[in-house]
Amino acid sequence: MTAPAPSQPTQLRDTLLALREAIARVIVGQDEAVTGLLCTLTAGGHALLEGPPGVGKTLLCKTLARLVALRPSRIQCTPDLLPSDVLGAAVLERDDAGERVTFSPGPIFSHLVLVDELNRASPRTQAALLEAMEERQVTVMGKTRALDEPFLVVATQNPHDEGTYPLPASQLDRFLVHLRMTPASESELTRILGGDPGATLATLAPLCERDAILALRRTAAATVVAPEVALLVARIARATDPAADGAPALVRRAVRVGVSPRGAQALLAAARARAVLAGRSHVAATDVRAAAPTALRHRLQLELTAELEGISRDHVIEEAMRGA
Repeated sequence: MTAPAPSQPTQLRDTLLALREAIARVIVGQDEAVTGLLCTLTAGGHALLEGPPGVGKTLLCKTLARLVALRPSRIQCTPDLLPSDVLGAAVLERDDAGERVTFSPGPIFSHLVLVDELNRASPRTQAALLEAMEERQVTVMGKTRALDEPFLVVATQNPHDEGTYPLPASQLDRFLVHLRMTPASESELTRILGGDPGATLATLAPLCERDAILALRRTAAATVVAPEVALLVARIARATDPAADGAPALVRRAVRVGVSPRGAQALLAAARARAVLAGRSHVAATDVRAAAPTALRHRLQLELTAELEGISRDHVIEEAMRGA
């Protein structure tokens, strides 16, 4: 039995803390990724998990799916994966009444969709996700079909794979956050070796259901944003634009395309979710600054020379926040 949907802000925060504590029983470390994933669940966005093989990207997604009573699905991306394998396809059925063509829904028709190794899918198949992620609907066989809420896509990618298809800006822009999972430290690796994450995962029970998640999202959307906090978000976003007046020198030299208005909206949504996680009914400047790296890093396009010089997107975001 899952717990009923909490109705008070403190209960909502307790739900998130319970989820984080349960995830920590399986996932050792990776605090940024865990917090970012819970904020994504709260804000109603999608998350991109990046990291080398073996750091727990898929395990983290499976753990979240285990803890929330939602309908999950998994799409394992390969170069020969077709859009119909994701969205669904027409099926010819025969019975005593004759023949008819019906629609067989694909795995995208779920609440929580794990898209494993998204950058191994062809551009054609990647594009099949765009409408679903942005508009919460799928158009197949000339008919538009709405997706059930809550709808959450968690995609993983290995940045070092050969023979992959880099995600275009339009695909990256669909993700609320870009989370990085890094190799474990010595102490974390010792803890991992001393346990059995798979066995622990099997013991977890759902901690919240659909109504609780929808309540979290309503609370996050209603979180108060003071004018000075909204101004901070706007200033950070503008400071990433090399053409903006007063843009930092590093931005003018290293950035080709800065953050769009949609990126600024994503930053504010992520900050609102962090406020809910902190148990506050208002967004603080600290929420905005904490959310900025994960909400903005995948939206910046750097000059090739900057990448050759080792300038990272996080460096640019730090400079933009310093200027704001």
